[in-house]
Amino acid sequence: MTANEKAKAKTEQAVGKAKEAAGKAVGNERLTAKGRAEQAKGDAREAKEKLKDVGEDITRP
Repeated sequence: MTANEKAKAKTEQAVGKAKEAAGKAVGNERLTAKGRAEQAKGDAREAKEKLKDVGEDITRP
């Protein structure tokens, strides 16, 4: 996983978690849902990068 992609994934996850918490705190379901979606996007980016790393390990002699 490249450092840049890892940082993007972690940032999306953290921002999503903050939005979800803020949404819950003020009772805003839309903000809560946006936060969950952003966390999922970060999780997907992280999984994609891990999969790329595994693929590179398999193809190396």
